[in-house]
Amino acid sequence: MMTQTSAALALAALGHETRLAIFRLLVKAGNDGLNVGEIGQHLGMAASTLAHHLGALVEAGLVEQERQGRQIVNRVDFGVMNQTVSFLTAECCVGVKLTQEDAA
Repeated sequence: MMTQTSAALALAALGHETRLAIFRLLVKAGNDGLNVGEIGQHLGMAASTLAHHLGALVEAGLVEQERQGRQIVNRVDFGVMNQTVSFLTAECCVGVKLTQEDAA
């Protein structure tokens, strides 16, 4: 279950243009994922820049990394992605009513 804190961390990580581009690319790649070099080729970014931004996505729980020989494959944690979207939409259209106490 996603908490408000974990949702805020995930959304903050996605709130940076470069990290959002990386995340969307990894979503497209699916479960196969991509290594840093492949991400760099697609987005035209240096490996050092990507490593920094991937670290933020990993810390937020949105991206998993797996060592395969000499390479590290990055892939979206689709469970966390879906939990984040569900957190945002969980109470959609249920209505909000203010009481006198709320208005004060």
